[in-house]
Amino acid sequence: MDLGVRGRRALVTGASKGLGRGCAAALAAAGVDLVLNARGEAALAQTAAALEAEHGVAVTAVAADVTEAAGRARVLAAAGEVDILVTNAGGPPPGIWSDWEREDFIRALDANMLTPIALIKACLPAMIARGWGRVVNITSQSVKSPIPQLGLSNSARAGLTGYVAGTARQVAPHGVTINNLLPGIHATDRADALDAGVAAAQGVTLDEARARRAATVPARRYGTAAEFGAVCAFLCSAHAGYIVGQNILLDGGAFNSTL
Repeated sequence: MDLGVRGRRALVTGASKGLGRGCAAALAAAGVDLVLNARGEAALAQTAAALEAEHGVAVTAVAADVTEAAGRARVLAAAGEVDILVTNAGGPPPGIWSDWEREDFIRALDANMLTPIALIKACLPAMIARGWGRVVNITSQSVKSPIPQLGLSNSARAGLTGYVAGTARQVAPHGVTINNLLPGIHATDRADALDAGVAAAQGVTLDEARARRAATVPARRYGTAAEFGAVCAFLCSAHAGYIVGQNILLDGGAFNSTL
């Protein structure tokens, strides 16, 4: 399918690996020029070079911490007026309710709620002026089904979801859509870290921890960054203009609900 976005320009954060890279790759395959951001300069440069070589699109890499005002300003200056924004950030560390203090919540909110909001606010005016824009936020299945040990993530991502719910409906009349993608278990570094923690706590191997976790998913496997990116690219396409303010699960059926 031709997504109708060839020649558009996208900013993707957290793009050097994992789900962010999957989204960037799918957009590049659709002919979208990219501005990629992540904190790790080496991995980001490698991703940018690989996508540019494979898909023949223009790719700009900006290594910066977008949770800080200076880093965010550098990324936005390099990006200019983008047609597509994909926000992505790693989740806060796991724990239990007694572990977290106010400072922990502030850091989680900065990374997983306030930074995406700041990027959205920066990009929306030009999208509205042009009468076309796409914003996709990578959040988490925990928005629908909270994960006990990820209370910091549950809280911050739920806050972003609430913001998007109202904002998406305000900008929809201008041809701009905002939606959220809610990943379940995917084969990423984040999953590896969580699985390693479980393996250590339960005294099992990493492979055993992964197998046990995969067995809880109706699809009986982890998702891939490529299939996640394909859904993101569709939400950013010319065909998705009637999808507004939605939270789309990609979790292999893990969330058990009729509606």
